Amino acid sequence: MTTTRILDGEIIPTRLDDIRVYEGVLTRRMMAFVIDYLLVALMMIPFAILVFVFGIVTLGFGWALFSVLFPAVALTYVWNTMGGPNQATVGMRMMDIRLERLDGQRIDGLLAIVHTVLFWAGNVLLTPLILLATLFLERKRTVHDLLLGTVVTRADR
Repeated sequence: MTTTRILDGEIIPTRLDDIRVYEGVLTRRMMAFVIDYLLVALMMIPFAILVFVFGIVTLGFGWALFSVLFPAVALTYVWNTMGGPNQATVGMRMMDIRLERLDGQRIDGLLAIVHTVLFWAGNVLLTPLILLATLFLERKRTVHDLLLGTVVTRADR
């Protein structure tokens, strides 16, 4: 998909070229993160109960699932929300932001998962320094956005 369109001989840029779609994205992105992980923590409660009961039934062997419970719930959440038709998690929708690809294609579940895994891997390796990149990169992108060709924009503009 092209990044511009031609109308009556005039080149019209897409909305991703408009600087207004990036205003306030950093603050909204941080708030969306907090909301999303509160939701993931709440969703873990019923799954933790199931794993606990499964551990009792299997004489303790099932409790090993606790080690993968948070990543499994979080990645399932991201797959179904950010990889869905809205291209945004619940927290992102509450903050009126969405993840978009620079080539104009839709975000699918796999790209949403890779985006999240790269975010966490980058935070493990670079701690908060990964967030400093947003101050210097164009369109307020993070390192994992840069690697995947994605950008977070305001959905209301």
